[in-house]
Amino acid sequence: MAGRIPKPFIDEIILRTDIVDVIDTRVPLKKAGKDYKACCPFHEEKTPSFTVSPDKQFYHCFGCGAHGTAIGFLMEYERMSFQEAVEDLARRAGLTVPYEGGAAPAAEQGTDLLDVSREAARYYRAQLRDHPQAVRAVEYLKERGVTGEIAKEFELGFAPDGWDNLLRALGKDEAAREMLARAGLAVKKEGGGYYDRFRNRIMFPIHDYRGRIVGFGGRVLGKEEPKYLNSPETPLFHKGRELYGLFRARDAIKREGRALVVEGYMDVVALTQYGVDNAVATLGTATTRDHLERLFRYTPEVVFCFDGDRAGREAAWRALETALPALHDGRQASFLFLPEGEDPDTLVRKEGREAFLARLATATALPDFLFGTLVKQVDLGRMDGRARLVELARPLLSKLPHGVLHQMMLERLGELSQVNSEKLATLVVIPDAAAPARQEPRSTAGPKEPPSVARLAIAMLLQQPELAAKVPDEGVFADLDLPGMALFRAILQLLKTIPNLNTAAIIEHFRDTEHQAHLEKLAVWRHPALEHDVGAEFAGVIEQFRRVSAKVRTEQLLQKQRFDGLTSDEKAELAHLLSKKRRLDDFSSKT
Repeated sequence: MAGRIPKPFIDEIILRTDIVDVIDTRVPLKKAGKDYKACCPFHEEKTPSFTVSPDKQFYHCFGCGAHGTAIGFLMEYERMSFQEAVEDLARRAGLTVPYEGGAAPAAEQGTDLLDVSREAARYYRAQLRDHPQAVRAVEYLKERGVTGEIAKEFELGFAPDGWDNLLRALGKDEAAREMLARAGLAVKKEGGGYYDRFRNRIMFPIHDYRGRIVGFGGRVLGKEEPKYLNSPETPLFHKGRELYGLFRARDAIKREGRALVVEGYMDVVALTQYGVDNAVATLGTATTRDHLERLFRYTPEVVFCFDGDRAGREAAWRALETALPALHDGRQASFLFLPEGEDPDTLVRKEGREAFLARLATATALPDFLFGTLVKQVDLGRMDGRARLVELARPLLSKLPHGVLHQMMLERLGELSQVNSEKLATLVVIPDAAAPARQEPRSTAGPKEPPSVARLAIAMLLQQPELAAKVPDEGVFADLDLPGMALFRAILQLLKTIPNLNTAAIIEHFRDTEHQAHLEKLAVWRHPALEHDVGAEFAGVIEQFRRVSAKVRTEQLLQKQRFDGLTSDEKAELAHLLSKKRRLDDFSSKT
C-alpha cells in the first residue's frame, strides 16, 4: 500500500535502537542485574517496578502492566503517532524513513507539513523585516515593550494584509497549495481556489515540545475579529495538547521546579523578556489533562495564573477540576490571581521581575482554593450547611487519585464539616472514580487457563528468538491443527527468514493485528519452563509437536486405508509411522 513504512525498515530501526537509551533520556534508569529499573512513568509508585530489558528491547511495569517496544514507549509516553515514533527513532539512527510508493499517505505526511510550516515561519519573519506594511507591526511590538532580541528569540513574524500573499510565495502549484491548506495556513474555497488564513497579523509560531513548528497564532493589527487567531486542528497541531513556549521553557521549568501557566502569547513573551522564563500558555482553550500530564513530566508543580475578576476565577475553577485527577502524590497545583485589569504582560512590565516573583510565591494552593471556594457557598454554623459542604466536595474529591493528598483532603473536609474522616471516606470516595491508579498486573501471570503447548512454544521463541535455529524442518508439523499453531508457525517462518530479529522486532511485525496484545503479554510471561534451561524445554516442545503431528498423520492414513486405499508411497509412510510408534511405545514401557 502506498505510503506505508516498509517492514524491513522497521526491523532495521528496532535493531539499531537501544531502548535503554530511548527511555533513560526521559525516565532515568538504574542497572538491576541484566535489566534496568525505574519508578513507572505511567502510574505513581514509590518502589520501582518498571523494568527495561536490553536483551528483549522491551519494557514492562509489574505494577500497572504497561509494556511495549521503543516505538510503543514513544507512542505512550510522548503521545506520538506510530509514524512520528518511527521518524523520531530514525533521526536518532541517522536514517530517513522510506515510504512505499515514495511518500507518506495523505493523512500521515507529517514531514511535508513540518517543512511547509517551517517555510511559512521563515516567510513571516522576512515580512516583519522587509514588508512596507510591517511598520505598523513593529510599532505595535515596540508599544508593548517587545525588544528586537526577544522578537528574534520567539521567531515573531508578520502576515501582510491581502488574500494570497503566502499563497503566491509558497503555493507554486496545486499540490503546494493543498499542502498549505492541510497545514492550516490557507483556506480552500468551496467554489475552488484558496486564500491565506492569516492576514494583517503579527505571527507567533507555535512549537511542539520537540521544537518543531506545528502551528501559528496571529494577533490582528486592525479592529477585525477575532483579535487572536490560532491554526485550526491539523495532523500536526492539536490545541488541547500543545502549549505555547514549552520547548524553550522546559529547561527553566526543570530548574525552577515549577511551570507557570498563563493565557496569552504576549504573557509568555513579556515574562521571558523580564527573566521569568518558565511560563507557557494554553492556545485559546482551557487547560486539558494532556497539557498537565505533559507539564508534570518536567516538574512536580504547576501554577495557574489568572485575572482576579469573576471570569478569571471561573477559569481557575475549571482548571482545578481538570487538575484533580492528575494530582498523584508528589504533584502540586496552585493559583495566582492578579489584580483586576492586569495580566502577566502588563504586571511584569509595571512592577518588574522581583515583584512578580514575590506575587508568585503567594499563589494559593489548590486545596485552599477548593475549600475556600466551597466554604463561601455554605453556612458552617448550621448542620445542614456542613452537610451541604460535604455534598459539594464529594464529586471533586472523588476525582483525586488514591494516596496521601486524597487522605489529607478528606481530613480537611472532616475538620470543616465536623464529620469523622473515616466516615467521610465511605461517603466521599466513589470507587470507580477514585480507585488507585495501580492496576492488577496484566502480563506477568500469563494465561489464567493451563498453557497450551503452542502458547508455551510462542513464548519461548519470543523471549529467545535464537531458538528458531533449533527447528531444522518446520514442515514436519506444518499442517498441525492446534490452538496457537498458526501464530507459532508465522513467528518461526519470520525468524527463519530474518534470523537476527529480537523480541521487540517480532512484536512490531504484528502491530495492529489481533496478535499484538497477546505477544506483548507472552514477552514477559514468567513460566517455569522459561526460567531455566529453555533450550532443552524448547526441544521437548518441538518433539511433542512431532509426536502429535505423527499421530494425526497416522490416523489420517489409517482412515484413508479403510475407505479409499493407499498409494504405494502412502503405504510406506504409514509403515514407517507405525514402526516408529512401536519403538517409542517399547521405550516408554521399559522406562
